Amino acid sequence: MNERLERAPIGVLEVDRDGTVTAINDAGSELLDVDPEAAAARTINDVFPRSVEDTVPNAIGETIADEQSVEEYYPELDRWLEVSLVPTDESVTLFLRDRTAGRRTERTNDRLRDDLDRIVVLNGLISEILNELIDASTREEIAETICERLGESDIYEFAWFGERELGDDRIAVRAAAGTTGRTLERVTEHLDGPTTVPEERAVETGTPEVIESVGEDPSVPESVRRAAFADGLQSLLAIPLTYGTNVYGAVGVYASDRDAFSERERASFATVGEMAGFAVNATRHRNILLSDTVVELTFEITDAETPLVAVAAEFDVTLSLDGLVPQRDGRPLCYLSVDDEPHRVANALTVEDAVERVRVVADYGDEGSVELTLGEGTPLGRLSTRGATVRSAKYEAGSGRIVIELPPEEDVRRIADAVTRTFDAAVIAKQQRERSTTTAREFRDELRDRLTDHQANALRTAFFADYFESPRESSAEDVADALGITGPTLLYHLRAGQRKLLASFFDPESDKTGVELEESEEVREGN
Repeated sequence: MNERLERAPIGVLEVDRDGTVTAINDAGSELLDVDPEAAAARTINDVFPRSVEDTVPNAIGETIADEQSVEEYYPELDRWLEVSLVPTDESVTLFLRDRTAGRRTERTNDRLRDDLDRIVVLNGLISEILNELIDASTREEIAETICERLGESDIYEFAWFGERELGDDRIAVRAAAGTTGRTLERVTEHLDGPTTVPEERAVETGTPEVIESVGEDPSVPESVRRAAFADGLQSLLAIPLTYGTNVYGAVGVYASDRDAFSERERASFATVGEMAGFAVNATRHRNILLSDTVVELTFEITDAETPLVAVAAEFDVTLSLDGLVPQRDGRPLCYLSVDDEPHRVANALTVEDAVERVRVVADYGDEGSVELTLGEGTPLGRLSTRGATVRSAKYEAGSGRIVIELPPEEDVRRIADAVTRTFDAAVIAKQQRERSTTTAREFRDELRDRLTDHQANALRTAFFADYFESPRESSAEDVADALGITGPTLLYHLRAGQRKLLASFFDPESDKTGVELEESEEVREGN
């Protein structure tokens, strides 16, 4: 080999016509990972690595006549090589160039294009799911929407929707779509068994569970692994249905590709889980609102470790629940009436572990009200996070009573167990009662009777003058001038009227509240 080829930046290999290697330069020996001295006098089959087609050794063995070039992958080297074969009468010279970096870049670009195409399809699916979840009025519609959109798509094999029963940890299959094969049957068998499937773990932790190889992952029950292998399934993503700290169930999505769920896909599915959880929560509350009949449960709480029972006993006071606002984090915001020294009661509540914040709203000395946030690990917290509507609660020395409402189709025993198994508590009353129906006209007529003329005129004028718009089209002074009254008088009438409007909607004792307000306002409005 001449000096110029010896120093060439590309690999050079000289081979006799009988296939014997006569020379190899340093670049060639490095590319082929061979010792240049040991390579000399050996056959091309011994020196050159194997490829699928073995194009280079075969071409030399067939006494190559014309110059040719080939690019192949060599598994032993984990490299792509471009080999140009230049024949002469007595030998063949091979010029070797490493094309691995370019090939890998090309494969990366192809993979990114495939991922982008997949994300475009997935975003379209998720957009459809979210739009349909907004209009879903039942949990069955929610389950079917998610399963049909995912399970019948081109990128996933099947999907199933499992919902946790009210007041219980077990999961029931609500819907499935796609080619479920034997895998879903085996998953269903394990839902009530001693071993857990990934979907159950997603519910327990509230975080997505990803299995990159279903058939090999030891955390998947063996019967499920076998079924998935037979059905040609490799990847699984279990998505929890979350709303605040509540986890209502999970969606299992199965794919035929290994490592099918990228980080971006998981993030997109997390949004689906949150929206589905919100929709399930909304339908559960809607069932209560629209049901003609409700089941009413009364609990007696004697657990001295619960904060409200403990404080009521310590100070011999009565605490009455005026209102409860469920929070997404599972900690209900409560408003309590206190019949004695509210500041003293508030100070005692602040040191309770299950109470997260306390504020005195009103203090009239011998009575008042407080605002507090309870932890989920309290009777009220547990009931509010399980979809029950808390109608009333009252705590006196030694015990408390909580009244809740449930739609008749819910499993009453399970939600009762969620309280009685955790706290010293018992269900002391259960009844199913019909709800009285009030038409919109009846509601307006009843409310109109409660409003005084001054309040009705102030509200009506402010409404039509766009005082309640944002931004306002009329100021308080504009509305007051139109009515011929002062600004403070207008604001007083507006607040009194709004109080009655809100009491009619939020206060279960609104009839009583309306009478008390009217009696207290007659004197003021007469002045």
